[in-house]
Amino acid sequence: MRIDERDAVFMTSALDEARAAASAGEVPVGAVVVFGDTIVARAANRMRRDNEATAHAESLAIRAAYLTLGRPRLEGCTLYVTLEPCAMCAGAIVLARFDRIVFGAWDEKAGMAGSVGDLLRHPRLNHRPEVTAGVCADECGALLTAFFAARRQ
Repeated sequence: MRIDERDAVFMTSALDEARAAASAGEVPVGAVVVFGDTIVARAANRMRRDNEATAHAESLAIRAAYLTLGRPRLEGCTLYVTLEPCAMCAGAIVLARFDRIVFGAWDEKAGMAGSVGDLLRHPRLNHRPEVTAGVCADECGALLTAFFAARRQ
C-alpha cells in the first residue's frame, strides 16, 4: 500500500503522543486532529493517570479540538490515530462529523473500522467519514507489541 506523505507526517505526530503514553505507563495510543495543514489538538491515552476508562487518545483529542476550534462539529478535520478506534471512539468520531480518519495498526480485538465491526462506515448512520487504514502500521503495531511484551515480563 502506498502511503500518502502528508498522512505519514501527521501519523508521526500521533506516534510521538503514543510514545509519551508508553513512557507514562499508559497503553501507547496517540491521536492528533488536523484542520487544513495545522494540528489543532493532540492527545495520548490517559486511562491510568485519569482513572477513567473513557480517557482514550481519540476522545481526548476530540475534546481538545472542540475547544480549540470553538464549534460543535469537526467538519473539515482529519483524525490521525495510531490504533484502529474502538466502539466508543468510533461513535464519537461519527458524532463529531470528521471528514476523514487515518489510523495505523488494526485492532483485531476491539476495532470498529473494519476489524470487529465497522461503525465508522455503517450504512444506516447519517455521517460516514472517509477511512484510511494502515498508515505507519508496522511502527504503530511494534510500539503496542513492545509495550505489552514488557508488561508480561
